[in-house]
Amino acid sequence: MPRFAYTARDRSGNTVTADLEAPTRKDALRVLGARGMQVAAVNEVSAAQGKASGRKPAASAAERTARRLDARELGRAECLPFLEALHDLATSGLSAGEAVRLLSIRIKEPRLRALCSGIWEQISEGAALSRAMASYPQVFDPSITNLIQAGEATGSLTDTLARLIAHLNEQREIRRQLLTAMAYPTFMVVVAGGVILFFLFFLMPRLQMLLTSMHGKMPASTSLLIGASEFLLRYGLLIVIAAVFAAVSFWRWRATEAGRAATDAWMLRLPLIGPFAVSRTVLSFSQTLSVLLENGITAAEALRMTEKQIDNRVHRAAFNVATARVLEGESLSAALARTGCFPDLVLDRLAVGENTGNVVPSLKQIAHAYQKLISNQLSMFTKVIASAVLMGVFVFVGFIAYSIVSAVFQVSASFRMG
Repeated sequence: MPRFAYTARDRSGNTVTADLEAPTRKDALRVLGARGMQVAAVNEVSAAQGKASGRKPAASAAERTARRLDARELGRAECLPFLEALHDLATSGLSAGEAVRLLSIRIKEPRLRALCSGIWEQISEGAALSRAMASYPQVFDPSITNLIQAGEATGSLTDTLARLIAHLNEQREIRRQLLTAMAYPTFMVVVAGGVILFFLFFLMPRLQMLLTSMHGKMPASTSLLIGASEFLLRYGLLIVIAAVFAAVSFWRWRATEAGRAATDAWMLRLPLIGPFAVSRTVLSFSQTLSVLLENGITAAEALRMTEKQIDNRVHRAAFNVATARVLEGESLSAALARTGCFPDLVLDRLAVGENTGNVVPSLKQIAHAYQKLISNQLSMFTKVIASAVLMGVFVFVGFIAYSIVSAVFQVSASFRMG
C-alpha cells in the first residue's frame, strides 16, 4: 500500500509531520480529516513526480466550461450562507475539509453547491481552506480569507468563523436598515410625482378649455399653471431624455476614481448625508479592525485591510495617511486625530483603549454605539424626507386648488359685470 508523508496541525494547533499508509492520496486526506487535522501538505513518499504531486486527471472541456460558468454566477450573496453552514458543521466536531465535502453533497441550492464543490475539489488536492476560498475573490473578500488563514494557523477556526458571521450579519443589518429607510421616501416621491403629473397633463388642459370657452380673464396663478402644463406637454419628453442622459453621464463619471473622490467630498458637506457618511466610516472602521485584531491579524495588515472596507474615498485617503503614521510608530488615535475626519469622542475612546491595552474592546464599544447612532440617523432621515415630500405635495395641491377657485370666481365676476 502506498505511503504518504504529510504536514498538518492537530486540534491543539500543534504542527505534526509524519506519514501514513492509504490506498490513494484522497483516502489519506480523508483519514487526516477524520482525525481533525488541518492538512498543509500531503505527498506520496516513493512515487514518480507526477503521482507525488497528487494531481487529478485533467478535467474534460465540458467540466471546465461548467466550472467557469458556475464561477461567473457566484457572488457576495453566497459568502454568508457558506460560512454559516461551515460553522454549523465545524462546531459539531467535523474538520473543515470534511465539513466542506459534506456540504458539497448535501446542499440543494445550485450556486452554493457549486461553490462548495469547487472548494472541496481544491481541498481534496491538498489546498488549505483559506487558499481554496481565495480562488473565489468574487465571493470572499481578501480580509475574510486572511481571517480564515489566521484561524487555521492558530487552531481557532470555529471561533474565527463565529466572529466573521457576527460581523457580516451586522453589516447586512445596516444595509437592510438603509434600504428600508429609503423605501418609504421613494414611494412618497413616486406618488407625489404621479399626483403632479395628473394635475398638469390631465386636469389642467380640461380646465384651460373650460375657462377659454367662457372667455373670462384668468388670474396669474391659473395662467402660470396652464403655461407650465403646455410647456411640459410640448417639451416634457425632451426634458426626460435630457435628465436620463445627465443621470447616466453623472453615474459613469462617479464610477471613475476622480469622480468618486469628488462626489464623496460633496456628500460630506451636505446637512444630513455628511454626518451619516462619517458614522458609516466610523462603524466600518471599528467593526472591521476589531474583528481582524481579535483573530490574530497583525496591526499593519489589519490596518491595510480595514482601509479597503471604508467606502468614502476622502476618509479612505485620510485613513491611508494615518496608517502610514502608525507604522512609523505613532499611536492610532493620534494619527486619526491629524486627519480631522473622525469625531473627538471616538478618538478619546480609542486613546483610552490604547493606554489600557484594550484596543479591541474599545473598538467594539465604538461599533456598538455607532450602530445605534446610524439606526437613529436613518429613522430621522426617513421622517425628514417623507415630511418634505408631503409638504411639497400639499403646497402644490393647495396652489392648484387656489388657482382653480380663483379662476372660477374671476370668470363669474366678469359675467356679472357683463
